[in-house]
Amino acid sequence: MQKVGFGGGCHWCTEAVFASLRGVSLVEQGWIASRLYEAQTPSEAVIVTFDPKVISLDTLIEIHLYTHNATSSHVFRDKYRSAVYVFDEHQQKEAEEILQKKQKLFKKPLVTRVYPFGSFTKNKEKYLNYYHKDPCKPFCQVHIAPKLKVLFERYKDYARVR
Repeated sequence: MQKVGFGGGCHWCTEAVFASLRGVSLVEQGWIASRLYEAQTPSEAVIVTFDPKVISLDTLIEIHLYTHNATSSHVFRDKYRSAVYVFDEHQQKEAEEILQKKQKLFKKPLVTRVYPFGSFTKNKEKYLNYYHKDPCKPFCQVHIAPKLKVLFERYKDYARVR
């Protein structure tokens, strides 16, 4: 099993996407900060524990890029930064190469950056599994459901049965 972190806007949305994938055994939702100065402010993010024999880092990054706005700066970019948080130098090199390769899939430049993991603060229990606890909430229908629709249409081979 391997771990990687993802920041891509709201952590409730990101959690719902990655929790819906085969090969993902755990999604921890909260705030991640990097060891690098420009990303030391924690951002809403998730840590994904996955089996690379079932789903690759390449596929996880691609899914991440297509299920949030990876080409647009956000007015609250520190809190909602588009990021891949890596746990070692090998993973950093691999993630950077994947992002470079995936850039050609997008018309605009990716704003997603690779950062070395620094620290993690888990969210309060009442906010964990936010979508799966009540998918009918307006926030879930407006913000999370469209991301899951992309996941289930575009990556159905990797999606868990609904």
